[in-house]
Amino acid sequence: MKFGFIRTEKATYPVRLLCRTMAVSSSGFYAWCRRGLSLRAKEDAVLTVEIRAAHAASGKRYGSPRIHADLKAEDHHVGRKRVARLMRAEGIEGQRKRRFRVTTDSRHSHPIAANELQRNFTAPAPNKVWVTDITYIWTREGWMYLAAILDLFSRRIVGWSMDSCIDRTLVLDALSMALKTRRPEPGLLHHSDRGVQYASADYQSQLINSGIVCSMSRKGDCWDNAVAESFFSTLKAELVHQADYVSRDQARASVFEYIEVFYNGQRRHSVLGYISPVEYEAATALKAPAA
Repeated sequence: MKFGFIRTEKATYPVRLLCRTMAVSSSGFYAWCRRGLSLRAKEDAVLTVEIRAAHAASGKRYGSPRIHADLKAEDHHVGRKRVARLMRAEGIEGQRKRRFRVTTDSRHSHPIAANELQRNFTAPAPNKVWVTDITYIWTREGWMYLAAILDLFSRRIVGWSMDSCIDRTLVLDALSMALKTRRPEPGLLHHSDRGVQYASADYQSQLINSGIVCSMSRKGDCWDNAVAESFFSTLKAELVHQADYVSRDQARASVFEYIEVFYNGQRRHSVLGYISPVEYEAATALKAPAA
């Protein structure tokens, strides 16, 4: 590794200085150069090219677990630890999550539903359990708010909306999208926090009219809605924190591409065995007739 580093940097710094810094002899370095790369080193070099390509294809979002899954999908027989080692050596990193901030306003007089979900973040089939929440995105024009609804079965975002106002219209638009695209049967469980938007009469009427059972987190307990919080944390780490949105329209277009193209259709989810929500739903649909 030291000799490889010296060979990379010798166009910028004198070999003697690099060898002294790395505590190796210059004669040893030149002898290593004459011997050439070992078979393992050559394989690592080829693999590193594949890793860089996979990392770039993910928008530089993936860490070693998902890069490893990408390589396996391309029939590369390589261990996860080897991928992690090569990524560390090349300084290739995935986007890291930051701590989220609470946006819930539960200071209202609307009725509160019981916590029917009880942190059971699994579902037996699509359209059985949805979770939802709101987050904020900064643009140079001001704040933009995003409401999203996630299906716990496949982790797919089934409904979402963005607006400059954080009111019941924001969440109603996301719910309308989810109902239109998924058409769930009565009995679906819908979980949210205690925010005034979700407790409002308009929103509750829409749930009741659609035959949906309402569930809400306990007061001040973000972990009761951890999957929705986790999605927003991923969105911020992989997209928002890397961007500088000039306008709200630019933010909306960026989030659209991330959710509909990348997150739902391409992103490898660890809980799904490192396949995307769309692939997971398609795979389980194929198995259903034989069950």
